[in-house]
Amino acid sequence: MIQYLERISVNSEIRFGKPCIKGTRIAVVDILQWLASGMNEGEILNDFPQLTHDDIIAALTFAANREAFTKIKAL
Repeated sequence: MIQYLERISVNSEIRFGKPCIKGTRIAVVDILQWLASGMNEGEILNDFPQLTHDDIIAALTFAANREAFTKIKAL
């Protein structure tokens, strides 16, 4: 398993502090939305050649880890 935090950075000066792939302005949420809209990994990598397979996995891992600690209060 890749160390996803080595590929994700948070900088208040970039994308209003959203978690991004290091060295880019591509936010984790961008990758998640592309995948949710039906784009596959190949399409993303073709459209954004600065990304790698490991960057996409890092974004998914980051989101999954964040979700693991999210608590939803039932109404």
